[in-house]
Amino acid sequence: MANVRNPARPLSPHLSIWKWGPSMAVSIVHRATGSGMATVGTILLVWWLAAMASGPAAYAAFLDLFTVSSGALNVVGYVVGIGLTLCFFQHMASGVRHLFLDAGANFELRANKRTALATFVFGVLATAGFWVFLLEKSNG
Repeated sequence: MANVRNPARPLSPHLSIWKWGPSMAVSIVHRATGSGMATVGTILLVWWLAAMASGPAAYAAFLDLFTVSSGALNVVGYVVGIGLTLCFFQHMASGVRHLFLDAGANFELRANKRTALATFVFGVLATAGFWVFLLEKSNG
């Protein structure tokens, strides 16, 4: 029998009454960055450990994906490194924001929206600052 909607039962209005806002975006991005870091980080860690245990040739193949012959990062290395760094700082900023919410603070709508947007700004600026520092240190 086909799924037929009972017209006597109302549809949930959640899609029509809620407006998309920064706090909703921060909540979703917080979950995505946490899951992404756990998944990608675990895969990279296990791959790295397996490559080290498999010998010099396997370890060199692992490093070749992320670096060039001079030891500097290549495009894949930068994409993975910057991506994980951005995920880390965004997740951290959102986590700190949630600590304040859990303590009962920051429920005023304007302040809540401002701190939600601030997590995105912090994530981008902290990532940029971290990579500028890292590249300055590595290039002398």
